[in-house]
Amino acid sequence: MKRITVIALFTLAALSTTVGAMAQGRAARATVPFDFTVGDKLLPAGNYEITAPSTGIIEVQNRDAHVTMLAATTYDSHQSGNGGKLVFDKIGDQYFLSEVLCAQAAINVNLPPSKQEKRAQRQEASLSNPTQVFVATK
Repeated sequence: MKRITVIALFTLAALSTTVGAMAQGRAARATVPFDFTVGDKLLPAGNYEITAPSTGIIEVQNRDAHVTMLAATTYDSHQSGNGGKLVFDKIGDQYFLSEVLCAQAAINVNLPPSKQEKRAQRQEASLSNPTQVFVATK
């Protein structure tokens, strides 16, 4: 299956990122410009903080929208060579969080495809190819 890579870059303030990371612990922070799905939950576009409270689990939080959820993960052997990033699989007009790669936050994980993502993949298989979308973390 072909994959088209779309890279969404955002301006990162290095100084505030370093100070914020030191003040609030190890977390990946990103502004996601579109609604997306984690597990079976649709999350709104906005500012997100992702932490790993324990092995095999991440917490995805948007304090502005009062949204917090936990998701099961597996270790990801990929490395983000140019800063952290969130990787989304785009299927049709839906986005699914599939990887969190952030060395600064010590988070390097895959999220298994949900039932909803698998269903969307089957529906789109005959129409077009899924796309991966990258969002830079802070």
